[in-house]
Amino acid sequence: QVQLVESGGGLVQAGGSLRLSCAASGIIFSVNDMGWYRQAPGKLRELVAHIASSDSTNYADSVKGRFTISRDNAKNTVSLQMDSLKSEDTAVYYCNVYPPRRTNWGQGTQVTVSS
Repeated sequence: QVQLVESGGGLVQAGGSLRLSCAASGIIFSVNDMGWYRQAPGKLRELVAHIASSDSTNYADSVKGRFTISRDNAKNTVSLQMDSLKSEDTAVYYCNVYPPRRTNWGQGTQVTVSS
């Protein structure tokens, strides 16, 4: 059974930083592309960043240059370093494989950026 547990969210002022982590189990982590996604109130869930098994990365235009995704295959974790946070980054953040599987969604972690 796949389990993805996100952590690291919180309340931060605009311009601040947060680091999110996701611990994965039940999958062969090293061969999976992984992604961070977010869902803001009243909006659809969107892809924020993804990292391939080869470590190549891609970012949504809205976070490019501010967010950095990384993975640790030895620990089965994927992280998202978020810098220069803006109020529009406020959302619940989730990790999942990329492309995402509906059955994998966890509880997510809330990120709130105050302006």
